[in-house]
Amino acid sequence: MARHREAVCRLCRREGQKLFLKGLRCFTEKCAIEKRNFIPGQHGQSRRPKVAGYGLQLREKQKVKRTYGLLERQFRSYFEKALRIKGPTGENLIITLERRLDNVVRRAGFSGSHAQARQFILHGHVRVNGKKVNIPSYLVKAGDEVSIKDKMRQNTMVMEARNVAQSQNTVPWLEINRDELKAKVVAMPKREDVQTPAFNEQLIVELYSK
Repeated sequence: MARHREAVCRLCRREGQKLFLKGLRCFTEKCAIEKRNFIPGQHGQSRRPKVAGYGLQLREKQKVKRTYGLLERQFRSYFEKALRIKGPTGENLIITLERRLDNVVRRAGFSGSHAQARQFILHGHVRVNGKKVNIPSYLVKAGDEVSIKDKMRQNTMVMEARNVAQSQNTVPWLEINRDELKAKVVAMPKREDVQTPAFNEQLIVELYSK
């Protein structure tokens, strides 16, 4: 499976905001945005260039792609599916991405990042309704219960992620039991439930409409 192999903190610096790609590190003074909030590269410390038009649309697409850990072909496929769903295309896109299993594991606080959640899933540590699912792109539906297998309950990474999640905002569409490492999808996510990072999905719609 193709994936991003560079230092992910550079991605946050390129977008000029936290995308929360490094788990606990993003909440400390070690975060790259806190230490050097400028574009990576030789001339990055010069003034951040103003972006408008196509550049603004491109940056918004890159921000969403990087937040959910997708490559271009995968992201384009999600956009085309969002076009076929009744309702605003941009909202459909974000809601569909939120329903990915790796995102649910991350939102529930069972992993520190989307990349870590994907690793847990691929290694067979995640259950959906009691059955092993090793597909990060699996789309959950209302009524599904997502859990971490019993042998992983004392895993250091899982425990650390759970402790960090205690201080974060709740997820309205998930009923989370962090002691049991279980989360039930009580409703489909709504666009207003996704506040961090902030997205302007209409710019993505405009980009792909050209």
